[in-house]
Amino acid sequence: MVNPCALRRRFVVVAAMLGWAGLSIQMYLIFYSRWTLGASLIGGLMSFFSYFTVLSNTLVATVLTCELTSRESSARRWFLQPWVSTGVAVSITVVGLAYSVLLRHLWHPEGWQWLADELMHDVMPLLFLGYWWFCVPKGSLRWGHIALWVIYPLVYFAYSLLRGHLLATYPYPFIDVDKLGYPQVFINAGGLLAGFVLIALGVVAVDRRHQL
Repeated sequence: MVNPCALRRRFVVVAAMLGWAGLSIQMYLIFYSRWTLGASLIGGLMSFFSYFTVLSNTLVATVLTCELTSRESSARRWFLQPWVSTGVAVSITVVGLAYSVLLRHLWHPEGWQWLADELMHDVMPLLFLGYWWFCVPKGSLRWGHIALWVIYPLVYFAYSLLRGHLLATYPYPFIDVDKLGYPQVFINAGGLLAGFVLIALGVVAVDRRHQL
């Protein structure tokens, strides 16, 4: 009979490897593209981390890696707190849903770009939700945690607008101020934030059922 602890560890190992693989492939593709154009690689790194998808997948891979690491540290303890891991789960779920609803129809990547997209937008959201369901302790979340979680997308949105204003480039078409204007961008962002909050309410409700 398979040891549940061993099975859980294998699952987390595979998920962490796939998480870092998706990020590594995407980073390579950006760096290679900029290298062939003679553009700055530092600019490529800044572009890489300008995407909510990349930031959220980095958080996912970090949490999974902390789960595997036996060495105690303040960073490991922080990331493995249920409220932190759950906030990451909400964020990566938004990544998957937003991509499927708003972006998937806009382009059709092939080859390595297709693989990176599948890993970051489809595979990792499902794997991390599985990790959250089976591995993250339940029963400690509070409704007030949602207010902490929304800080992340709000700060990201403000940064994206500032970066877009300075560089005239936006990471996603639904927040492209130059094409849509500020009113429509804020409407789009409000809709995404509402979706974020709804998902957060759902996971907190599931968590609190363990207290009954």
